Amino acid sequence: MTRTSQPSIRSLPAAWRRQAKTLRRYGGQALATALERCADELEGTLQERDDTTYSLTDAARESGYSREHLGRLVRDGKIPNAGRPGAPRIARRDLPRKRQDPESPFAPRLAPERGRRQVSGRGIVRSIIEKGIE
Repeated sequence: MTRTSQPSIRSLPAAWRRQAKTLRRYGGQALATALERCADELEGTLQERDDTTYSLTDAARESGYSREHLGRLVRDGKIPNAGRPGAPRIARRDLPRKRQDPESPFAPRLAPERGRRQVSGRGIVRSIIEKGIE
């Protein structure tokens, strides 16, 4: 049994567009259109998320680094200031992330490999068709 690699969330829109192209080639216009819309929405959501800015306090909570350290990185020009002088903000895309110890009780946990459900573009499209788009 071979193990398939899980696509990253950033690679999903391109993968869905490739699948849509294949669907179109075989007459699945409606499914291809739905898949392309999903790709567009995911790209928009990712861009909006990356454009979100945090105060130093919120950035510290999100990144695991101290407010003071993040302020120093902004002052030193190592992280772009997404705010204004005297009121710095950090865009999520520029936020450094502190590496977590996998044994830490706060480290994210994945479902066991055997029981984890695989979500494919086809499954998402099927769900959209069954439940509709809100």
